[in-house]
Amino acid sequence: MNSVISAAGLKASGASPALGLEVSGMRVVYDGFVAVANTSFSVAPGESFGIVGESGSGKSTVLRALCGLAPKESGTVQLVGGAESPTPGSKAFRRRVQMVFQDPYGSLHPRQTVDRLLAEPLAIHGIADAETRIERALDEVGLGQGFRFRYPHQLSGGQRQRIAIARALILEPQILLLDEPTSALDASVQAEVLNLLEDLRRRRNLTFIMVSHDLAVVTHLCERLMVMQRGQTVEVLASSDLVARRVAQPYTLSLMQASAGFRRVSGTA
Repeated sequence: MNSVISAAGLKASGASPALGLEVSGMRVVYDGFVAVANTSFSVAPGESFGIVGESGSGKSTVLRALCGLAPKESGTVQLVGGAESPTPGSKAFRRRVQMVFQDPYGSLHPRQTVDRLLAEPLAIHGIADAETRIERALDEVGLGQGFRFRYPHQLSGGQRQRIAIARALILEPQILLLDEPTSALDASVQAEVLNLLEDLRRRRNLTFIMVSHDLAVVTHLCERLMVMQRGQTVEVLASSDLVARRVAQPYTLSLMQASAGFRRVSGTA
């Protein structure tokens, strides 16, 4: 299904126009170690784009550099499709680009209630009507108001990740960065969270950039993907090509062979 909806549909649903992202020559270096070497890619407005590779390939570092959590030595990052392109790392940029981290327990403050976790980004960005927004955010991720004053340790792994997703979405971003969003979850919960993300993407007209080592997850959620090895781009291809084993590079084929039982995830939870 095409994730880009018409202008009339946007007006009716209240969704914001989708934004895309262009990355050119991104380079990230830690103490002389090149974690990402001159990586370039583009993501169309409303697209779901995946980044895959073995551990240490630089895929998560790309996401962290996009949102300002990793030191970008060189290269440009630009939002496309909007009236303006705020500077990466600025408050305006972070309002439009939000991230969901791999470990939902580690990314949520253990001594803050769900209510405070969701209220904090609103306070930072000076957004009013927190009560309504918090209630709506919890409903959108399938959690009722009974979860509002619980602490992270009182939630299951899947519930914590739903709260992390709600926190990212409460600012109404147009691009969501997903760093292994289901890898810390039980297999029985993974499909539920993936289906939730896909539903939110279509209803909110979001653009996704998702990192994962799980090829089945990426081909389920993403339309195109970039394969990385040792900080460099190996190839960019459609998910349908990966499923059909139409790959150009031996490294990509080796990733598929290393994924025991590789298959496309079904659309049902």
